[in-house]
Amino acid sequence: MLTDAARPWVEEQFKGSIVPTLIDYIRIPNKSPMFDPEWKSHGHMDKAVELLAGWAKAQLPEGATLEVVRLGDRTPVIYIDVPGTTRDGDTVLLYGHLDKQPEMTGWRDGLGPWTPVMEGERLFGRGGADDGYAIFASVTALGALRKDKIPHARCVVIIEACEESGSYDLPAYIEHLAPRIGTPSLVVCLDSGCGNYDQMWLTTSLRGLVIGTLEVELLSEGVHSGDGSGVIASSFRVARALIDRIEDAATGLVKPLELSVTIPRQRIEQAARAAEVLGEEIWNKFPVLSGVKPVTKEPAELILNRTWRPALATTGADGFPTVLNAGNVLRPKTSLKLSLRIPPTLDAEGAVQKVKALLEKDPPYGAHVKFANASANAGWDSPALAPWLETALEEASKRRFGKPPVLMGEGGSIPFMNMLGKRYPDAQFFITGVLGPGSNAHGPNEFLDIPTARRLTLAVADVIAAHAARS
Repeated sequence: MLTDAARPWVEEQFKGSIVPTLIDYIRIPNKSPMFDPEWKSHGHMDKAVELLAGWAKAQLPEGATLEVVRLGDRTPVIYIDVPGTTRDGDTVLLYGHLDKQPEMTGWRDGLGPWTPVMEGERLFGRGGADDGYAIFASVTALGALRKDKIPHARCVVIIEACEESGSYDLPAYIEHLAPRIGTPSLVVCLDSGCGNYDQMWLTTSLRGLVIGTLEVELLSEGVHSGDGSGVIASSFRVARALIDRIEDAATGLVKPLELSVTIPRQRIEQAARAAEVLGEEIWNKFPVLSGVKPVTKEPAELILNRTWRPALATTGADGFPTVLNAGNVLRPKTSLKLSLRIPPTLDAEGAVQKVKALLEKDPPYGAHVKFANASANAGWDSPALAPWLETALEEASKRRFGKPPVLMGEGGSIPFMNMLGKRYPDAQFFITGVLGPGSNAHGPNEFLDIPTARRLTLAVADVIAAHAARS
């Protein structure tokens, strides 16, 4: 592992160049292409790529190369190749992304998505934790190994710019770069979460996602509600009835059995262990209002709910005037953006077809119904940890955080992981991140906990060192 001198060196790197560059990065509104279709003409993505690639070039270990790869009109990829200091020909792949979620409302006074603010050792603003820090942590971890003259395998760093849109550009890049990447035996992903900031967390699974817009239309134009209500059905009521085919409104349970799976025993046991560590922090980390309770009191069940069970959220709506401008009108159309999280091992393409059929078949009152722009991202379940990696994670977490690691699934999606799992079935996976309590990725008041990022950087270096020494 790294010498004791590595910690102050990494701390100085964060203080001297990483945090100042992250501050500049947060100022750039480089929203993912799903949220900014004109991203190319706006230039924000190119500006973010230039900033992060410029920092990385100045920090690369000796012999390393960096290239910004562009395929046609696709979002760019930063590709870094760091030669190994061992002779085994092995490869480690490190992954992150630099595109961002949209602004979202509800930021505290003085904060904003493109307004970087330091409060103590937390950097507020969109994209710092999800996950602009990844390129900095990856390059700095490798720099620490070189500085301490600790052997490491060849390392490839890939930073994409389309993850928040489902990584639809990434397969083309992986195919294009495949001869240069080789066959990694270890994949390190820094785009996940952590249950607390007290220890290292290893993500063991990721849910998939079915997403689309439910459009319900009965009239060509709005009519007086006193005249039309009770005669023509409300488009919103029809939408509610259709959603009820998917979700039990009283419990939140997803009804179709085809959208659930049998949870592996090992994942149930890991959820129980994580529940012992977190307790009520599993739910009270969220900004709940006074008196609000979770859907169940059992912490382990809450973990399984957010990691292995399907769950539906309505994330957007069109066809509604503002409350101030809402007259007594029976609206002609309701459009609802639906986001259905699906279990890690469920067939995503089969799930999206099932949902589309359930929503569109035999609509009430002959309403015109369409589940538009429907798409799916597959989930992922990690392979069993090799003994060397299990030991390395235990030692790295104890050394850098003072506590053993915790294994737990995550409720979100990282499409790249499923892609890599299929492409490199013999690889080991170290999936982790800094998105802990209150960090609020995708929402208002997102922040990066700087001490956690520093410790995780050192832990990544420790694991890469253990990878090289595993034989």
